[in-house]
Amino acid sequence: MEPQSTPKYQALQPQYRLLVLLVSIGFFMQALDTTIVNTALPAMAQHLQENPLHMHGVIVAYVLSVASCIPLSGWLADRFGLRYVYLSAIIIFTIGSLGCGLSNTLEQLIFFRVLQGIGGALLLPVGRLSLLKIIPREQFLSAINLMSLAGLIGPLVGPTLGGWLVEVASWHWIFLINIPMGLLGVIVTFKALPNIIEPNVKRFDSSGVLMLVVAMVGLTLGIDSFSVKGSSHQIAYILLIAGVIASALYAHHAHNHQNALFRSDLFRHQFYAIGILGNFFARFAGNAIPFVLPLLLQVVFKFEPFETGLMMIPLVLGSLFSKPIVRPLIQKFGYRNVLLFNTTAVGLCVMSFTLTTATTPEWLRALHFFIFGTLNSIQFVSMNTYTLKDLPSQHASSGNSFLSMIMMLSMSIGVAFTGTLIHFYQGTTFHLPIAQAFDYTLLTLGALNVVTMLIFWQIPKQNQSQV
Repeated sequence: MEPQSTPKYQALQPQYRLLVLLVSIGFFMQALDTTIVNTALPAMAQHLQENPLHMHGVIVAYVLSVASCIPLSGWLADRFGLRYVYLSAIIIFTIGSLGCGLSNTLEQLIFFRVLQGIGGALLLPVGRLSLLKIIPREQFLSAINLMSLAGLIGPLVGPTLGGWLVEVASWHWIFLINIPMGLLGVIVTFKALPNIIEPNVKRFDSSGVLMLVVAMVGLTLGIDSFSVKGSSHQIAYILLIAGVIASALYAHHAHNHQNALFRSDLFRHQFYAIGILGNFFARFAGNAIPFVLPLLLQVVFKFEPFETGLMMIPLVLGSLFSKPIVRPLIQKFGYRNVLLFNTTAVGLCVMSFTLTTATTPEWLRALHFFIFGTLNSIQFVSMNTYTLKDLPSQHASSGNSFLSMIMMLSMSIGVAFTGTLIHFYQGTTFHLPIAQAFDYTLLTLGALNVVTMLIFWQIPKQNQSQV
C-alpha cells in the first residue's frame, strides 16, 4: 500500500465561507460567555443581594454542564444529523441566554446557565465536526484558522465588554447580547449546513455517560458545597463519595465494555496518561485566575467594572504573544523541559499576585498580567499537544473528546476549589481579612501548580522533543 502524500494546503473557497462564518458564530458565543461573566459578578451579586464571593456558582454551573454534555456531541451529530443538532444547540444556548438576562434570583440564573452550558457543549465540537466532514482536507487548515479567530476575539473582548455593559446598562445585557447572534446563527444554519447523518451509528453508551456525569457533578459540587455558608458538610461528603464511586465504576466499565465512549485502552499510552493527569491538575490555577483577578480588583481594590475589564486584556494579549513561540521552544528544549520549567513558573507567577496592591502602577500590573497570560498559554498548548501528538488514529477521536471533557472539568473544579479556599481562609477556621484570604488562596493555588510539575517529571527523556 502506497503511503498517502501530505495534502497541499489551499485557501478557503467561497462556497465554504458561509459555513465557516456559522461555526465561528457558535465558537464566538461559547468563548465569549466563558469570560464575559467574570467582571460582572460583583454587580450581579449586588442586584441579586448575594455575597460576590459566593457567585462562582454562576461560572461553575456553565462550565460543568459543558463538560457533562461534551460526550454526547459526536453521537448526537452522527445519529440525528449535523444541521439539526447544531440548530438545536444554538436555540438552547439562545434560550438559556434569554433566561439568564431575565433572572431575578441566583437560583434562576444558575438554572439558565446550566441550559446555556448544554447548548454551548454542542456548539464547538459539532461545528468543528461539520468543517471536518464538509470542507475538503486541503482547505481544512484555512477553515480552522479563520474559525479560531472567533475563539480569540471572544476572550479578548469578553471581560472588557462585560465591565462596560455593567456600567452603561446593567449586567443583564451580558447575556441578552447573545440573542441577535443566536437568531443570525439560526438563519445561517438553514443556508449553510446540510443535515449529514452517519448511516451506521453504534449504540449509545447511556450507562457510561450517566456514570461520567455523576462523577463530574459529584466531584465539582462536592468541593463547591464547602464554600456555601451555612451548608451541611455532610452533603459535600456525600457528593464527593458519589463522585469517587461513579469514577471507579466508569473505570471498570471502560475496561470491560467494548461500547464504552472512552475505552481504557487510551491510558495504555504513557504519554496520553501523563498528559491527561497533568492537564487535570495544572489547569486548576490557570483557569481560576481569570475568575479570581476580577474579584480581587473589584472587591478588594475597589476598581470599577470597566477598568477591571481593561486590566484583563493583557492576559489575552500574553496568550496571543505565546502562540508563535511555543513550537520553537518545544523543538529546542523538548516537552519535558518546557513543561517542568513552565509549570513551576506558572505556579510562582500565581503566587506573585499576592504582591500586587491597589497602588501598583498600571504599567507594572499590565506587564504582570501579560507575563502570566504568556506562561499560561504556553502551559495549555504544550500539555494539549503532548497529550495528543502520538495517539494512534483509532484512538484520536475518543482521546480528543476525553481531553476536551477533562479540560472543562478541570476548569469547573478549579473555580469551585478557589471559591472554597476563599471561604475557608475568610470563614470560621482562619477569620482572615478579605485581602489576606485572597493572598492565601493565591499561594495555595500556586503551590499546587508547582507540585503538579512532578507529574511531568514522568515524561521520558528520549524522543520527547518531537512536535
